[in-house]
Amino acid sequence: MTQAPRDKRMSIEEVVAELKDGMTIGIGGWGPRRKPMALVRAILRSDLTDLTIVSWGGADVGLLLRAGKVRKLVYAFVSLDSVPLEPNFQRARQDGTIPEVVELDEGMFQTGLRAAAQRLPFLPMRAGLGSDVLVHNPAIRTVTSPYDDGEELVAVPALPLDVALVHLNRADRHGNATYLGPDPYFDDLFCMAADRAYVSVEQVVDTAGLTVDTPVQRLLLSRMMVSGVVETPHGAHFTTCTPDYERDERFQKAYAAAAGGSEEDWAAFEERFLSGDEAAYQAAVRTFTEEQA
Repeated sequence: MTQAPRDKRMSIEEVVAELKDGMTIGIGGWGPRRKPMALVRAILRSDLTDLTIVSWGGADVGLLLRAGKVRKLVYAFVSLDSVPLEPNFQRARQDGTIPEVVELDEGMFQTGLRAAAQRLPFLPMRAGLGSDVLVHNPAIRTVTSPYDDGEELVAVPALPLDVALVHLNRADRHGNATYLGPDPYFDDLFCMAADRAYVSVEQVVDTAGLTVDTPVQRLLLSRMMVSGVVETPHGAHFTTCTPDYERDERFQKAYAAAAGGSEEDWAAFEERFLSGDEAAYQAAVRTFTEEQA
């Protein structure tokens, strides 16, 4: 008898309960675009600590740094786009409060994920040669081509992840997931580089519904990559989740002002928006939006 694919639906809290201190966690999305913010906010509410975070960073990185959750940060950039440097990250970087930092060229970051996805210790590439990336990361080595060209290349180390957290538009209950916006943002690489991957989505639909009005090429994640699925509408807020919603610029401006302000400013922001569960956060955002109208 053929066994049906497993139902992998979970709650936000169940996903975070699977995480442990000291884990290496890759966070998908890209800066202020389609970040799994509901899962990040749940990590903030948890007792988790000593984490290694691997991310093309945005507010996910800033929030976790401000909360003291990060032991090591591996990143290519940490930006909110309209705010060039994420303010909580900027503060931590300037104050030297991040215990360990690995800053990579964007191409090297992608190659590190590809190496981990292929279960290789490294992959060679030219990016990084002659740059300060190698100066500031002396542990990254070069390798000589074994062929007649004898070319020296950067041996980009793999970025293996214990867990990947990503946010997409739609998924079925088994873990197949589609993106509907303009870019996949390497979320599939994060999932393939990880031992376990959890995807939050705007909506869980029937499997057939994933491609009713969406090209099959947008089916980014297969169920083989995914350990758990969380339905959490507006779970990427305040980042984009095109076409479901765009970035909440007014909220981002308020976030950046609080993050770059005094300790009292940040404490007030935390109390209003981050002190409760995800439902409380979404309710507070609705009230904020009504006030700005």
